[in-house]
Amino acid sequence: MIYIIQNIWAILAATVASFAFGALWYTVLGKAWMSAASITEDMIKGESGKPSPLPYVIAFFAEFWMASILAGALILAPVEAGKWTISVMTALILWIGFIAPAMLVNNRYELRPLSLFGINAAHWLFVLIIQALVIRLVGVVPPS
Repeated sequence: MIYIIQNIWAILAATVASFAFGALWYTVLGKAWMSAASITEDMIKGESGKPSPLPYVIAFFAEFWMASILAGALILAPVEAGKWTISVMTALILWIGFIAPAMLVNNRYELRPLSLFGINAAHWLFVLIIQALVIRLVGVVPPS
């Protein structure tokens, strides 16, 4: 995992960019998301009247870990199709192969509306694509 330290700036930049995107995504789609998730603003604010920072902290660290793993995947990915194409396609393959199916299974077992799956799954697709593009833009180096 030395590659994480060697690529820390690219990984952190990807984390911040994808976290900021999530804030924008759920600001725009917040009402639809809350409705689909059967969540009210009072539930989010809790007894204190303010949202807990814990979900945001967890999201930041989860996105950092995702960016770290994605950086590793980009190091290993062949570049014959071009670095930018491979970056986006790697993100897409990871989303199609792992994130979307797992989310769909959870969504269906929890009897949640497909609109909730759509909002959340699209968010994670864009997170991975943004992370891949930022990592590629900042630069990723294989472990030495």
